[in-house]
Amino acid sequence: MFAVVDIAGQQFKVEKNGHYYVPKLSQEVDSEVKFESVLLLSDSKKTQVGAPNLDGVSVTAKVLEHTKDDKVIVFKKKRRKSYRKFKGHRQQLTKIEVTSIG
Repeated sequence: MFAVVDIAGQQFKVEKNGHYYVPKLSQEVDSEVKFESVLLLSDSKKTQVGAPNLDGVSVTAKVLEHTKDDKVIVFKKKRRKSYRKFKGHRQQLTKIEVTSIG
């Protein structure tokens, strides 16, 4: 069984007991999070598609940790102009574990 969930404006395909990195959430570590915006729910027999969301279906997850992604380097250069810009950025993420779907 899997579900497609909208978390902070991004869609994730999640399964039970799966670990996922999502954009940073405001919840504390070891707290439960409930996502109401389930776009699709599928098991081995049938698939339900929402328009846009499914009613009465939610995904519950546990917040494991808050972390940062790998550094993304932005480097700009113009030839023969002595122009160089070097910046780095690390996106903040939250690691969650899906505990139940339904």
